[in-house]
Amino acid sequence: SQITTLINHKDKPKRSDKTLQAIQRVGQAVNLAVGRFVTVGEAIANENHELKEEMSVACIEARRAGETIAQLTDVASLDHPESDSHITIFTDKTGVVKAARLLLSSVTKVLVLADRIVIKQIITSRNKVLATMEQLEKVSSFQEFVQIFSQFGNEMVEFAHLTGDRQNDLKDEKKKARMAASRAVLEKCTMMLLTASKTCLRHPDCESARINKDGVFHRMRLALEQVIEIVTDSRPNGENEMVPISIYSGIKEFKNKVEGLRENLYFLSKENLSTMLEVILEHTEDFTDSAYTSHEHREHILELSKQAKMELEQLVSVWMQAQNQKTKDLMEDLEVAILKTCQCMNELKREVHSAATSLAADLLKYHMDHMVLKALKITGVEGNLEAVAEYTCKLSEQKEQLVEMCRLLRHVSGTEPLEITCIHAEDTFQVTGPQIISAAETLALHPSSKIAKENLEVFCEAWESQLSDMSMLLREINDVFEGRRGEKRVYLSLPRPGKHNANLKALKPVKLDTEEQAKIAKLGLELHLLTSDVDSETEKWEDQENEIVQHGQGMSSMAYSMYLFTRGEGLLKTTQDLFHQAEIFATEGTKLASALHAFSDQVHDDDKPLLRLEAEKLISMCKQLQITAKASVQGKSATFTKVDACILKTRNVMTLLCQLLPLCCKLLRKNKAGNGCLKPAPPWREDRMRTGTNAHTPERRAETFGIKSLENHVTNMTFLESK
Repeated sequence: SQITTLINHKDKPKRSDKTLQAIQRVGQAVNLAVGRFVTVGEAIANENHELKEEMSVACIEARRAGETIAQLTDVASLDHPESDSHITIFTDKTGVVKAARLLLSSVTKVLVLADRIVIKQIITSRNKVLATMEQLEKVSSFQEFVQIFSQFGNEMVEFAHLTGDRQNDLKDEKKKARMAASRAVLEKCTMMLLTASKTCLRHPDCESARINKDGVFHRMRLALEQVIEIVTDSRPNGENEMVPISIYSGIKEFKNKVEGLRENLYFLSKENLSTMLEVILEHTEDFTDSAYTSHEHREHILELSKQAKMELEQLVSVWMQAQNQKTKDLMEDLEVAILKTCQCMNELKREVHSAATSLAADLLKYHMDHMVLKALKITGVEGNLEAVAEYTCKLSEQKEQLVEMCRLLRHVSGTEPLEITCIHAEDTFQVTGPQIISAAETLALHPSSKIAKENLEVFCEAWESQLSDMSMLLREINDVFEGRRGEKRVYLSLPRPGKHNANLKALKPVKLDTEEQAKIAKLGLELHLLTSDVDSETEKWEDQENEIVQHGQGMSSMAYSMYLFTRGEGLLKTTQDLFHQAEIFATEGTKLASALHAFSDQVHDDDKPLLRLEAEKLISMCKQLQITAKASVQGKSATFTKVDACILKTRNVMTLLCQLLPLCCKLLRKNKAGNGCLKPAPPWREDRMRTGTNAHTPERRAETFGIKSLENHVTNMTFLESK
């Protein structure tokens, strides 16, 4: 950012002291930042001898480039830089460009080398874990197991920290979701490995106990392998990862191609379009062939599939004619055909979404009482093998239902991270079901064994936890479908011709020109960073339905659309759109202030005065923004000044929001911890808090990777040894 400022600096005949000082500050800031960066790089080089030479060279280059930039921008003391023998940015602009290129090149080298070291650390940590796992598999005594598991626990904690940092650094949301899924498996399997191994040691001749333990080790190895695949961006034997295409993504791509015909009639063939539709309709067979799809949904899907074929035939017919003869009538017919085809695909998407989510809601509600698991625990303790066999059959049926539910949900999940979460859930049910069965059989064969009972409890808890996660996943899938989640939301609260704007004066739409965009770019970037901060704060709240969170997310979304406007992108096309959006933003902020007042009435904490003060400040800022947004202006210069003021005041509100959200979150957490921070919850929060307060998404649960629970396992090993 600083380098770009320097490179884009325009030479002016007259330079004020303020300009000269600003240029020097930028140069010094770059040099200091490079110095700090290089110090870390040199420390990394000293700890990793195999890359020391390469890293040291890159660090020296970066430091030299930083110093050159500082020298060239040392202009504050010069009254007439061009007449002085001292070379500066004004006399040698190319020198700054060369130094900047060298700096960026060397910094990139340092980052790449550091990244290689991080990858090596994760691989080394994984190898340690695998080696210790092999020892654990072969142990034959409790004492030996205790010693090795303590070492294993410490190694897993180290692996958890390394992979957790890596997960946070990943930019690819798909990889991030896969990493979260793998780490969630490792978290749960660590406890399973402990109890399954103990059971096997206590009952060495029990076949079901051995099967149970082998299953855990196998799953952990697969998860460790997947982590390495993600980190190294490679797969064994060089094969590519094949993720099946979902109906949702297939329809999205198909519609994009169809709508592309408006711009270009020749960019794809009719065979390509027909093949794409065939693939989508093949996937709908997962719904129509499923025993769990209702008759009504099945009939609707088949009917819409047939209609989609007909609409495409009509589209292709008009399309071929339009290629030969571009008449006005034909182009209108083509537009109608495109709209009809897209509408039919939207209806098909809506129907499969309804089929999948209604099935999921029914199954989750039906199985949430965990009756089969409770029955297995009771009959296992009783040693009733016949009853255990009966309930294991019921659990197998339940597993098949839940696996089918996950497959159907994947088709309508809407985003790649949610697709991966569905695949992870399917694998979890697929694997955990048989493990519960083997654990229950072991307990039935040894009904007085406390270790066998504990082992069954652990596997049942994993099943229950996954069911709970599915409720949250279902809600997220519905949110994406309804436009409340997923990609960054942009509010559509804009005036439309003949709608919502009857009282607006007829204003000529104005766009920012390139020069104005350049002037406001820095302010827009600050707004963008603040939206990221607000999103990060709202994600920390367990109750995403909380009124404060909802208003915060809405304001962040609107601020983001205003940032896009400063870049000449997004749905806000004219200055009038921006001013209208600013009014809506201010209204949302006022609603948030009301929610904060209601919340503060329940607070018994010392933070109560601060919370009220901040809420009042928010109301004042929003009023100022509304006044600015509604003020009438004339002329290009005045309009730009108003745009600048609206963005600036929006930024100030977002800055305050970044302070308010963590404060409120802290107060809620105190209440949850039982510190009596709040009075009994009022009606405005009651219903929200009742739903899903204990729910966590698989990704959120995996972020911490159970490091505390792993450390607890290690700490409690002394108790196991004494037994």
